[in-house]
Amino acid sequence: MDVIYPLAVPKGRRLCCEVCEAPAERVCTACTVTYYCGVVHQKADWVSIHEKICQLLIPLRTSMPFYNSEEERQHGLQQLRLRQKHLIEFCYTVAQKYLFEGKHKDAVPAALHSLRFRMNVYGLSSVELVPAYLLLAEACLGLGQIIQAEEYLSQAQWTVLKSTECCYATHSLLHRNLGLLFMAKENYEEARYHLANDIYFASCAFGTENIRTSGGYFHLANIFYGLNKLDLADTLYTKVSEIWNKYLNDHYEVLLKNRIQHIDLLGKQFETDTGLDEAHEAEAIRILTSILKIRESTSDKAPQKTIFVMKTLAMLYYLMMNSSEAQEYAFRALSLAKEKHLTVHEQSIIQELLNLITAEEAYSIG
Repeated sequence: MDVIYPLAVPKGRRLCCEVCEAPAERVCTACTVTYYCGVVHQKADWVSIHEKICQLLIPLRTSMPFYNSEEERQHGLQQLRLRQKHLIEFCYTVAQKYLFEGKHKDAVPAALHSLRFRMNVYGLSSVELVPAYLLLAEACLGLGQIIQAEEYLSQAQWTVLKSTECCYATHSLLHRNLGLLFMAKENYEEARYHLANDIYFASCAFGTENIRTSGGYFHLANIFYGLNKLDLADTLYTKVSEIWNKYLNDHYEVLLKNRIQHIDLLGKQFETDTGLDEAHEAEAIRILTSILKIRESTSDKAPQKTIFVMKTLAMLYYLMMNSSEAQEYAFRALSLAKEKHLTVHEQSIIQELLNLITAEEAYSIG
């Protein structure tokens, strides 16, 4: 039997389950401020997010101390609000990462935390609640809970309609999730409509060639691929690959220019950075590996496109400091380039990347 998650219940009662709002029978002994209806939901919350934020919840869920002055009280309230906002973003990022990794069940408790903290900070009707509603909707879609996903999306739509301050980025996320909903319902005409709106609003917010716009192109490509409109799908997959390649190559080139500066006086390498948080790194992996699977099925027709995605994945993992994965993709790209007789120049570019990855992996081991 599926668990039905609460839609918009404020965290007003103390002895309620953290996951489902049912009467609580258990308490987390580590923080003593979090309650559960039973061991199943306690374990689910712990695996998802609670282990990461257990001690951070204590000052948020205990009475504020006595202050000697109004100034001290206001400072205390400000610090409390900052903690809440930090947890909003942290829980949101964790839930997002789970979704990109396909761990929909694990995403739910983290998304619920983000939603409740948003309610506490912004109120029950703020547009700031929409991103959390959308996370929960996407998680429910992944779990096959279509009706529950529709409820979250309806709440998100209603909140957006009532708001006069909704930004393009939020409109983009809303239409993307509506597109995913209609894809799940196999209503591809409605799905295309919403994904086109997603691309429009994301382009307004970030630009047409931005990685945050690429998700709309990717999902639209998946629709065309499923409908066997392979030329349209191919065009969009190519665009997505090029967007991510340019973004990662820009970071890679900066690293090449400054790689000497990435060694400190003790000979240790500083951690490199993709410029992405963990959630968006997971998104990049999911998108690029999905495209690679499709490219590999047609690699005889267009090996350059397969090699291009492999090289992009190699750069991604290299910037993520995952040398083993980076080396594997670079090696596969070079092997295919040789097999398909790509130009010496194209092979040399891949070889340079592979040499750099191999050298740094050997250095880190040594």
